[in-house]
Amino acid sequence: MTSGDKLFGRLLGRASAPPLDMPGVPLPGLHVQLDARGHVLGIRGTLRSQLATHAIGERRPPLRELLCADSALDIEGSPADWQHQNLDLDFLGATGQVLHTRGWIEPDGDEWSLRLQDVGDLLAGRQLAQHREQNHQLACQMSEQLRVCSLTRLPEVFNEHLRSLAQRWHIPCVALALLDDEDRGWRIYSQYAAHDAPALWQAGQYLGISLDSVNGNVPLSLARERSDNPRLHSIFGDADGFLVPYRDSQGVAAWLLCGPYNGQQHTNDRDWLNLTAAVAAPLLSRLREQRYHQQLDRMEALQGLLGTGWWELLPATHEIQLAPQLLHSLSLEDGPTLQPLSQWLELIHPADRQALDSRLHDLQALGKPLLTSVRLQRTDAEHHPLWYRVQGQVLGVGDSRRWIGFMLDISDIKNQQLQAAAAHARLDNLIASSPAVIYVQRYVDGALHPAFFSDSLLPLLGWTLAECNHDSLASLIHPEDRDRYFERSRQLLREGSVRSRYRLRDKQGHYHWLLDEAKLLRDDLGLPVEAVGLWLDVTEATLAAEQIKQSEERYRILVEDSPAMICRYRPDLTLTFGNTPLANYLECPPAELPGLNLGHWMSQEQRQAFVQRIGQLSAEFPVSTAEISLELPGREHAWWVWSDRGVFDEQGTLVEVQAVGRDNTEVRRSQNQLTQSAKMATLGEMATGLAHEINQPLNVMRMAIVNVLKRLGNGDAQIDYLTEKLQRIDTQVQRATRVVDHMRVFGRRSEIEQQPFDPSQAVEGTLSLLGEGLRGKGVELRITPADVQVQIKGYVDQLEQVLINLMVNARDALLSKREKHPEFRPWIAVHCEQDSRHVRIWVEDNGGGIDPRLLERIFEPFFTTKPIGVGTGLGLSVSYGIVENMGGRLSVANGEHGAKFCVELPIS
Repeated sequence: MTSGDKLFGRLLGRASAPPLDMPGVPLPGLHVQLDARGHVLGIRGTLRSQLATHAIGERRPPLRELLCADSALDIEGSPADWQHQNLDLDFLGATGQVLHTRGWIEPDGDEWSLRLQDVGDLLAGRQLAQHREQNHQLACQMSEQLRVCSLTRLPEVFNEHLRSLAQRWHIPCVALALLDDEDRGWRIYSQYAAHDAPALWQAGQYLGISLDSVNGNVPLSLARERSDNPRLHSIFGDADGFLVPYRDSQGVAAWLLCGPYNGQQHTNDRDWLNLTAAVAAPLLSRLREQRYHQQLDRMEALQGLLGTGWWELLPATHEIQLAPQLLHSLSLEDGPTLQPLSQWLELIHPADRQALDSRLHDLQALGKPLLTSVRLQRTDAEHHPLWYRVQGQVLGVGDSRRWIGFMLDISDIKNQQLQAAAAHARLDNLIASSPAVIYVQRYVDGALHPAFFSDSLLPLLGWTLAECNHDSLASLIHPEDRDRYFERSRQLLREGSVRSRYRLRDKQGHYHWLLDEAKLLRDDLGLPVEAVGLWLDVTEATLAAEQIKQSEERYRILVEDSPAMICRYRPDLTLTFGNTPLANYLECPPAELPGLNLGHWMSQEQRQAFVQRIGQLSAEFPVSTAEISLELPGREHAWWVWSDRGVFDEQGTLVEVQAVGRDNTEVRRSQNQLTQSAKMATLGEMATGLAHEINQPLNVMRMAIVNVLKRLGNGDAQIDYLTEKLQRIDTQVQRATRVVDHMRVFGRRSEIEQQPFDPSQAVEGTLSLLGEGLRGKGVELRITPADVQVQIKGYVDQLEQVLINLMVNARDALLSKREKHPEFRPWIAVHCEQDSRHVRIWVEDNGGGIDPRLLERIFEPFFTTKPIGVGTGLGLSVSYGIVENMGGRLSVANGEHGAKFCVELPIS
């Protein structure tokens, strides 16, 4: 046995080794000479220089003063008590480090010899092995937990492992960076920072490509690399730290970042690489698994949404394998994924089945890619066909070839294409048959150049696109309209849309009026691209509008220059238009007529009658004519013949009245004068009767006076007698006064406006003037008064004149007949009757009637059957006008005894 073997065996507690003292040879290890109480007598050996105190001197300190506090507790007692024991003693080193030793003690005479060897490397190796074993167990535990946890808890579990790693190695901040496939850079997946540590990173933080410049073969200390690799300053800042790579088949796939941290504490580079791999490898595997499942889910969802799926052809078995989503789209979810090829082809429409089968053979035999569109066989003809896009290709070579593809539902696209094609055909037909010319103008260098014209250009104008280009188009515009055309182009470019009208010359040299409507299309930057518009031939409409305009001008001149008064007014008599003659009559400018009320120039009675009359207008009877009286400023009453025509809406409501009037004042004055003249003539004809009416009371008064004078002469004038005679004289005076007064009233002019009165007043007045005279001539009067008093509207004196004319004519006819037949007993009957709307006054005689041949002419002016110089022929004519002016009617017929006149008047 060598001395080294004996020493190692002694260190391990085996049999004692012989002494090692040899002259001239330095003693290995450390030899401490002790006395019986354990005080140090001397120190020798190669390890003596490493002790903090190696010079003993005469003080002889106890051995425990040279040891560390923990090691001094293991040597209680005296050296004799330490025999046969392995002593592990830790000495205080000269540099402040601890010197780990192991040895034994043996007697050396009266002293004791303590022999020790340095076991620091042995203890460090064992501690490193234990640390490495713990690291391996921790790495295995973390890796196993990352592999078995659910994908939802994966971020949480990984974050817990980062926290455990940081706490075990006392790392303030730790993070794992993964390669981002989308951004092609590095991104923090997860991080942990102690509560008192600075936050160097955040989860999801993008680090860019700064880590690509770091050598990924071994872990690198940032303190060593900071000057050589300045890009790492953006990762760690001014803090110390290091980073550990993880490599897989694709290169560096992850980095473990540790900071601020500059020591690796009994953990070498290999251990850090293994630890990083233990956490990064399962994490990346699970993340790739998650991405794979997500891709599968997305693919299944996409296939379901698109109605598509993959298929694979198996030529050896003549079968085709379909994806589950494709089976569902084809309504074959209950069938197997593997189906005979012939059964699958039965799903295809017969029109497309043979072509698809041929292309499948080309795919297998020639390797020619398959691309076609087919329809499915459907039994419900009411629905649109189902279209599928079938595509396939060959993968691999030789015996490993596979024939795969997909089916995509393109029914919507195909049906839309068919509908678009049909719509496009209809649009082409519509454009071709449209009377309008559709055009497109391209924007080139600030100008619009014709690029397209529809087929209707040629039959309309005779030009083609080549003949109607940008250079020649302006010359085809009418010279008077070219400025308008150029302004149209500027407005289109400025505002984006335009509507214009101008003339364009056709190939025969004729000009057409075109209505041009265009809109400008712009790109995303707002720059003009093209203009789309149409030309519509509006020649006929334009010429018609011009004719209408000229007609309106002629109508305006006719209306303004017409002597008649023309106006429009609302139902409340508010004027909306009036021509110049009306304005002149009303003495105001024509512009001020709209808004004025026509009733302002009427009396209250006239206004009420006017409103009542137009209120009776209807859509069936929209026209009414009447004579109205107006009170014009500074003038006498004016009489207008007024004709109204109502304008009604769809509901039959009166909206407006159009009226035409003419001044009838002079005619009315002539009529009044004629009526007055006829009235005076009637008074002249009644002179004899009136003289009798006055002479009779005069005779009565004369006889009464003669009798009174006789009595006075005889002295026999009694009071009662005188009183009775004077009363008789007073009665006769009143009678004469009434006759004279009635003659005065009858002879004056009629009132301006019609007034309501009782027609019996006219009958009584007539009898007061003619009654006595007729009786005096032997004509009997048969009067039948009216049962009920009514009111009519008109002139009582004029109605009285009518009755006088009728009774005077009857009287003359009766007296003429009596001259021929003295035995004839003449009579005149006057009686009244009425209904709910009219009152009728009948004047009848027993003169035998009127020659039927003369009945139609009896009311004509100046027609008379009397001898020349006896009658004027105006009595019945004037009477007819009077009754008509009062809204009535005068008629005549031959009755049983003679002529029978009827005066019919409306009840007010």
